[in-house]
Amino acid sequence: MRIVWSLWTRPLSAGGRIGWRSPKDHLLSWILSVGLARRHYLDTCLVTDDAGAALLVDGLGLEFAEVSLSLNALARHDPDWWALGKLHAYAEQSAPFLHIDSDVYLWEPLPEDLLAAPVIASHPEYPQLGRSCYRPDVLEHDLRAGGGYIPPELQRYLPIDGVLRAENCGIFGGHRLDFIRHYAETAKTLVHHPRNQPIWAARDENYSDAILFEQLLLSACLSYHQGRDGSPWSDISIRYLFDSYEDAAANAASRGFTHLIAGAKWDASVVAGLERCVERQFPEHYARALELTARAVA
Repeated sequence: MRIVWSLWTRPLSAGGRIGWRSPKDHLLSWILSVGLARRHYLDTCLVTDDAGAALLVDGLGLEFAEVSLSLNALARHDPDWWALGKLHAYAEQSAPFLHIDSDVYLWEPLPEDLLAAPVIASHPEYPQLGRSCYRPDVLEHDLRAGGGYIPPELQRYLPIDGVLRAENCGIFGGHRLDFIRHYAETAKTLVHHPRNQPIWAARDENYSDAILFEQLLLSACLSYHQGRDGSPWSDISIRYLFDSYEDAAANAASRGFTHLIAGAKWDASVVAGLERCVERQFPEHYARALELTARAVA
């Protein structure tokens, strides 16, 4: 199984949105994510742009079996759509793969039966409408009011009332590359469709709603095609590492898996532990991270 990471640097350079307390913590997370995974999997790939390769490969000295610079194609795209880099990485894969976020750490290999699945994700999410970062009702309103394009998968999934379902893509991939490519291209079309451009330009919520294009649309594509007559993906199925967010929170450590989400990246004790771990296990990369950080603030 090929393990894939992606880094589109335009969202970082445009607004400094790294999701971490500091740039140093961001670099340390990359070191730990890549370093641990390479202990279990030799076939590794980084999908990035020139600036990303300069940072991670030339700067930190991280090693990958392959480096793709295909995200150079996104140089002029709106950085608010931060998930675009991941979607492009998904779509370009030509062999079964697992994309892992740079805040995911594989202390142990993943189960072989999971890696054999048609589609793989971390776990399902069931956020409450109006009480989470998922706002499909707002997105739908803006698209319909502005005469925008909505793909059929999303039209059938909206409007949604009550509890939503999305797929946590801390890890994502699988063997059904045809379905994965269709989902990723559907998301890209939703972002790039000409009818949607004036709508996006008038909104202030694109950055926060980008998660819908990755995690909610995946659920919509699964729901639309599963059991659908005439669909080439009527038999599509998904497997998870965990059954739910609660299962992940309770059992991730015992399964050798860590995903630092949301506020964990800003927790002083968590990032201190991250730094100690990287300094101990990957001292050469740690030294490079300190040098890069010092150079950036000099």
